[in-house]
This record gives sequence, C-alpha cells and structure tokens, in this order.
Amino acid sequence: MVKVIYALCTLTSVTCAWLLLRSFFHNKYRLLFWSGLCFIGLSLNNFLVLLDRIIVPSVDLLTWRLVTALVAVSLLLYGLVWEDE
Repeated sequence: MVKVIYALCTLTSVTCAWLLLRSFFHNKYRLLFWSGLCFIGLSLNNFLVLLDRIIVPSVDLLTWRLVTALVAVSLLLYGLVWEDE
C-alpha cells in the first residue's frame, strides 16, 4: 500500500507541474511559471522518496531529497517575492 501512495504522490506532483506550466504558456502569468518549476522540483523530491524508501532502501538519499525540496521551495519563494506583475 505504501508503494501505491508514494507513486500517487509523485504522479500528482507531475500532474500539478504540467497543469501549471500549461496554464503559464497560455496566460503568460509569471507566478504560474515559478509554481510549475516548484512542482517539478517537488515531483523529483517525491520520486527520490519512492527510490529511497521502496526501490533502493539500502541507499540513503536523504541529502538529495532535502536539496531538491530546498531548491523547489526556493524557486517558489523567488517567484512570490521578486516577481511583480
């Protein structure tokens, strides 16, 4: 059951990223772009959780997971603070 939940979290993040970026290309609203990039990073983070916990449990990917989450949230924070429109 845990495998299914991790996979669904990853697919949900990918879907959100796709929808946000698709909306950005139609509307050209910059916050959608930064949100889409954030969700790409969160999708990668969720995939790394799937790898770390299920597929390759002998390898510790905690550092990589934390770095991808930090980069993803930093992109969204940049978009929220510095982009004015």
